Amino acid sequence: MSNEHNRAGSRRLASLPLKTVITATALTFAWSSACLADSRDQAKRIHDRLAGTPPSALVLDAMAADIDNNNPQAAAMRAMDDPAFYSVTLKNWATPWTNRDRTVFAPLNDYTATVIGMVRDDVGFDELLSANLVYHANGANVNGSTPPNYSTASNAHYEWLENNGADLQAVLVSDTQTQVTGLEAGATAGVMTTRAAAEAFFVAGTNRAMFRFTLLNHMCTDLEQVKDTTRSPDRIRQDVSRSPGGDSRLFQNNCVGCHTGMDPMAQAFAYYNFNEASGQLEYTAGVPQPKYFINGQTFSPGYVTPDDSWENYWRTGPNMLLGWSESASLPGKGNGAKSMGEELAGSRTFASCQVKKAFRLACLRDPVDGTDRQKVSDMTDTFTTSGGYLMKPVFAEAAAYCMGE
Repeated sequence: MSNEHNRAGSRRLASLPLKTVITATALTFAWSSACLADSRDQAKRIHDRLAGTPPSALVLDAMAADIDNNNPQAAAMRAMDDPAFYSVTLKNWATPWTNRDRTVFAPLNDYTATVIGMVRDDVGFDELLSANLVYHANGANVNGSTPPNYSTASNAHYEWLENNGADLQAVLVSDTQTQVTGLEAGATAGVMTTRAAAEAFFVAGTNRAMFRFTLLNHMCTDLEQVKDTTRSPDRIRQDVSRSPGGDSRLFQNNCVGCHTGMDPMAQAFAYYNFNEASGQLEYTAGVPQPKYFINGQTFSPGYVTPDDSWENYWRTGPNMLLGWSESASLPGKGNGAKSMGEELAGSRTFASCQVKKAFRLACLRDPVDGTDRQKVSDMTDTFTTSGGYLMKPVFAEAAAYCMGE
């Protein structure tokens, strides 16, 4: 800029009222300061949301540098190195999935610990409902003490870890359910066959609870949303009245909509029960649990469960929109909880649900508009393909997307 232009600018500034000049100068300074501080503010916001604790000066500097270098995802990954991300954030994220009240105010347990371990170790979340996997801290040194070992009959091991402030990022170790619980490999089904899940969803009842809460927690879908009265009712069990209250229309227009899809799938759990007396998961290979025959006289011509074979009736009709896998390894039918868990986890809806839950954690809100929904869709595409169903990159992407809010 020439000296003549500078002098002209000075004359224009001098001609303005002093108050205007001071205000304009202050706003310019404030704007410049905001720009300079923006990456640090965004870095702190990311760290606060993912770890729930303030970052150290060194971590904040590194995260801000990542953001300045157009790599906010790297900044988010640094935030996830904080132990609080595992012991607090992920613990609170997963705990509501482990109980019927869906409350965060429940003790640490093997279900939650397994979710935390899978995220930490980059285990694909498509194995969440099928893996022969459990995380514990047997033999760990926690502030000079050792926790009681994992027990198939109590939650004491995990409650001790929580009560003694264990660093879950450091102490959790991967193991097989077969090794720790004695459950045969073919009967393991990821978090569904953890002790905590059994205590919450296999206890009493008819095992339909396990199916319903798995839909809620890992498909972000309740039964009312997938009601379909056009499917065959041939596998609805005997305990469901075909004329509730003496009115068969209630069954045809309401009950049948959930049971036609649920009952053929929940048959995968036919050999499981949670024994309240022993506090343990029971598995009776080849023999359906007596609970599957409860109230058999309610409608005696109804379906009698012979084994744990299951079939997905939702692969046709309106619930095709759940996006079932077309892989030859997932034909829509099979035996046992493991293969049924693979069926659910192979769906587009399962993947989208994990992304939505990560979005909610990192953004402190649900997706609200078309831009948000497109972001979730794009993240789901990556999650299921090049992302290998790994959760940490999903958290990082969501945190980066919302860092300016």
